[in-house]
Amino acid sequence: MKQLLFASTATIATAGIAAAESGINLSGYGRFGIGYLEDRQNTTLTTTTANGTVNQFTADSDEAILISRFRLNIDGFTETDGGVRFEGRVRLQADEDSDTGEANDAGLNGARFSVIYGGLRVDAGNVAGSFDNLDDYFGTEPGLEEFLGQYSGVNYSFLEYESTGSGDNAVFFQYTVGDFAVSASYDQNTIFANNGTGATTDRDRWDVSAAYTFNNITASLVYGETDEGDGVEKESLTVFTLGAEFNDFYGTLFLADDDVADDDENGTAYGFSVAYNLGAATTLQLVYGDGSADNDTRNIGVGAIYDLGAGATLRGAVGEVKDGDDDGRIQADFGVWFNF
Repeated sequence: MKQLLFASTATIATAGIAAAESGINLSGYGRFGIGYLEDRQNTTLTTTTANGTVNQFTADSDEAILISRFRLNIDGFTETDGGVRFEGRVRLQADEDSDTGEANDAGLNGARFSVIYGGLRVDAGNVAGSFDNLDDYFGTEPGLEEFLGQYSGVNYSFLEYESTGSGDNAVFFQYTVGDFAVSASYDQNTIFANNGTGATTDRDRWDVSAAYTFNNITASLVYGETDEGDGVEKESLTVFTLGAEFNDFYGTLFLADDDVADDDENGTAYGFSVAYNLGAATTLQLVYGDGSADNDTRNIGVGAIYDLGAGATLRGAVGEVKDGDDDGRIQADFGVWFNF
């Protein structure tokens, strides 16, 4: 990814001694195109007049809308003479309203802070947990909006990096040695009752993972648990993934066990994803995800990426999204993605 660097302290080598380096990196991507969703839901809008009268009305949503995203990562960093790197990140992002297709304002998210030394990384603030940091959890996600996933049958809410919100104030660590990596995260999220006027509950949420790569295959196991206090059932998620890369082929197998409060969402989630480079700058993608519970979501679809060079691609996908016993809905998109 091409990055723009503003160096506040240049690297200086004098008599074999190098000064510490610090600066700011800017990176990100933009995407825009057309998105289609069969029977896109109508949206209820609320307006307030000058005299305080609140009015609500239903706006018809088109099945085909203009989709877009602009994402800018702002990374500040410094590295000590001893090789310890400190980083901080905020993200500026603007998306369309997925219901109406209208543009939303851009906004900054919560900050993430990192300490990196050798194979150890520690993040604090708006962080991604062990599930969110596992590439093979997501596999290949077809579409300009990456709207299809092998993980669609999962209903557990794990710790995620928030691109458009403050995120959860949590910690994450990862240690890599050779082909083996372990990670863990912890989030003590305070829940306020009655819009902040009632009692509070400390929700303990944590996860751990281990991954091992042998030749071109990576096996990963992740477990996470959430405890919201006395009288509330604990929730948990166990995920096993197997990812493989061979020349122009990338594929993943996904298996998970969901244990959540809603019995209609408990059960096994499973899926797979495949990406294959056909040559001539074209990559084909295939994904399937489902679950054994009554209210699980099923995803199935195909996509394609055409490389235009210089970090720009044409992308699109078509698939079916089905929630529980509801009728499946066709979803598709197509457009341009460019990295910077």
